[in-house]
Amino acid sequence: MAQLTITPAAADQIRRVLDERGSGLGLRVSVKPSGCSGYSYVLDFADDVAEDDATFEEHGVSVFVAPDALEMLDGSEVDYVNEGLNRFFRFNNPNVKDECGCGESFTV
Repeated sequence: MAQLTITPAAADQIRRVLDERGSGLGLRVSVKPSGCSGYSYVLDFADDVAEDDATFEEHGVSVFVAPDALEMLDGSEVDYVNEGLNRFFRFNNPNVKDECGCGESFTV
């Protein structure tokens, strides 16, 4: 069974954006072919749950992952970080073999 963990900081941010939006079940995470290294993460609101979505719940929030992304995300940690003026979700993904120089795409 696939694993995905959500840090308290990521859970707080997911809760915050859902509250601001006023609706949604959680965060939807997928991957798409992109960039110079192969794939990039895609984040969206989850307004419904597909029958084949994998659901991960932690710290009172849910993250939904489509089956085609599950193998690439297995074992990942979803975090939310502040670095200087930048704030973003970070994926600590043990499956990543290489990343492009700008950090926008990865290879598994």
